[in-house]
Amino acid sequence: MLNSLVVFDIETIPDISACDGLIGRIDGDVQQKREALTQYHLGITDGKNPFLRQPFHKVVVISFLFADIIRSGGYETFVLREIRSGGKLDSNEKELVQGFFEYISKTKPRLISFNGRTFDLPVLKYRAMKYGVQAEYFYKSGDKWSNYMQRYSVDWHCDLLEALSDFGASARIKMNEVCSILGLPGKIGTDGGQVTSLYDSGKIQEIRDYCETDVINTYLIYLKLMQHQGRITTESYNKNLDDLLLHLENSQKDHLLKFKEEWKKMANFAL
Repeated sequence: MLNSLVVFDIETIPDISACDGLIGRIDGDVQQKREALTQYHLGITDGKNPFLRQPFHKVVVISFLFADIIRSGGYETFVLREIRSGGKLDSNEKELVQGFFEYISKTKPRLISFNGRTFDLPVLKYRAMKYGVQAEYFYKSGDKWSNYMQRYSVDWHCDLLEALSDFGASARIKMNEVCSILGLPGKIGTDGGQVTSLYDSGKIQEIRDYCETDVINTYLIYLKLMQHQGRITTESYNKNLDDLLLHLENSQKDHLLKFKEEWKKMANFAL
């Protein structure tokens, strides 16, 4: 049984190094090459979708929340250990991707994500292959029916986008939409569409801060789902909320304190 969980999220920018091989040599600046990639994706989707496919995303930030899983009487509870981003401000993509898979191999966690099975993990796999990063544990752990690769193995990887839509039986909704009905802050100030411009301006720390708040939102949605399903008791759910609030307060990091205040406003907590 997996005894810890990692809630994770990545932030990316277009990988213009793919232009020459995909489209042909483009004599232009970064913006022109990015536009060429966008036009390529519009072309292959009959003008419907400019969003780049997974191989053409360059990872610039990976953030995560780590917690221990404690089991008692048929229920789980979680002990929050850390919320942070991988690597350093100047870490390159290979270091970030390699660090992620090494961390998974070391901690052997249950993975929690929002759209991680469709986007985040495929991106990480392609980028790992690009740099020759091995991820043996990720592929060889578990058994035939229960492993990171099995879509329905939510004890190994719970993609909330899939779990909340019953794996596509109902509408797949955005994380911000889920947050709006659960009284959670959701996106605060920044969204994914601003990541590339922030990167161009050298504001890596702002991207890391944004990604970490997305991870917290994901964790809070997961806690709500686990309480709804009876995987954790209501008492444990409330304790996990208290522990998270205390962690945010003790962090003294501006973006985490701001998240706490926004959460207070949304949920009307008496703090």
